[in-house]
Amino acid sequence: MLIAENEIEVRYAETDQMGVVYHANYLVWMELGRTKLINDLGFYYADMEADGILSPVMDIQASYKIPVRYGDKVKIKTWIEKYDGLRVIYGYEIINGENEVSATGQSSHVCVKRDTFRPISIKRMFPDWHEAYEQNKKPD
Repeated sequence: MLIAENEIEVRYAETDQMGVVYHANYLVWMELGRTKLINDLGFYYADMEADGILSPVMDIQASYKIPVRYGDKVKIKTWIEKYDGLRVIYGYEIINGENEVSATGQSSHVCVKRDTFRPISIKRMFPDWHEAYEQNKKPD
């Protein structure tokens, strides 16, 4: 199972009035994690989009454990939680500088045609992505 890792230094603009990272920024960090994972597998969202295919978020959830503050460094861990040839569920952990889990999450995606928003089979349309996802997803 491949786990991609990004490091981020929390910027002031990412915090709220309480001095902690505003909750929606975790979703942005999850997107950075997904992009890193896909790049680590040797692929690029931009190539898929050039083929007229998008990968919208169908569902997303985050659980907040320990606040992260301005100036902290965090690590975003991202992996393929589940994959069935059509739907991908990514898993996430946000780890603080003390190596504690600050947040966890999952996002669910399907690939769709840009002009119709109808789902496509990753397995059929992008066999190389399919194979990489099968080989690198979390074991059952």
